[in-house]
Amino acid sequence: MKKKLSIIALAAASVLALAACAGGDSGTGDGESVAPAPEFEAGTTMADLADAGTITVGTKFDQPLFGLVNLDGVPEGFDVEIAKIIAAGLGIAPENIEWKEAVSANREPFIENGEVDIVVATYTINDKRKEVISFAGPYYLAGQSILVLADNDTIKSEQDLVGQPVCSVTGSTPAAKLAEIGAVPVLTDTYTNCLEPLRSGDVVAVSTDNVILAGLAAQNEGEFKIVGKPFTEEPYGIGLKKDDTAFCTFINDTLEAAYEDGSYEEAWNSTAGTVLPYVDPPAVEPCA
Repeated sequence: MKKKLSIIALAAASVLALAACAGGDSGTGDGESVAPAPEFEAGTTMADLADAGTITVGTKFDQPLFGLVNLDGVPEGFDVEIAKIIAAGLGIAPENIEWKEAVSANREPFIENGEVDIVVATYTINDKRKEVISFAGPYYLAGQSILVLADNDTIKSEQDLVGQPVCSVTGSTPAAKLAEIGAVPVLTDTYTNCLEPLRSGDVVAVSTDNVILAGLAAQNEGEFKIVGKPFTEEPYGIGLKKDDTAFCTFINDTLEAAYEDGSYEEAWNSTAGTVLPYVDPPAVEPCA
């Protein structure tokens, strides 16, 4: 395997070659050429993907700002741009990424069964998930918050959710936290499916990561508002096959290169940054 600095440099060059693709477009490519893939040790995941010239990425299809399918049927958002940066480090152009919808409940099975190569899907790193998969990153630090109707002045913090029906999604860390604090979780498969119960009064709030709620509020301007301060820390990571340390290290190196060359900040500003302020990314964790 090439030395770490060589991989970072080559990954950065690939990202820069795709800089025009890192905005809020469909990600289908406009004819830009991707830099040649760096040479990887035979038998590694990086070598296999680079040789294949394609990568399958699990991401959300219903998360404004992070992963939302556009009118052309192509996902766009910050998670999508992060996936493009990783693909570029492998010499894979955006149009050669295969996108697969990953909802909260199927992310680990998709990775374990080999249906995807990576998952970039507002995916909180936690010990339970680490029992079956590995994580690169984190690349963003979110926090659980609360979305209510715009005219709701009674719910101001998580304490006001105790004993109340609150919508979240199956298999998510926010759903587990709601049960822990004494709320009554009402679960569905996607966060967009929580909005109608909120409108109708079947639930008093929707609770998940603040960045997801910000996207939902922005998409439905004037209907909803976020209340209170985040009451958890949710480090977003990139899910991959358990114990693939070489691939994990490559992804971390590629992320760090993107932090340095500005492509990470550009990806943020063109997607989630249209609503949320830019903050410096957290330090990546060493791969076990």
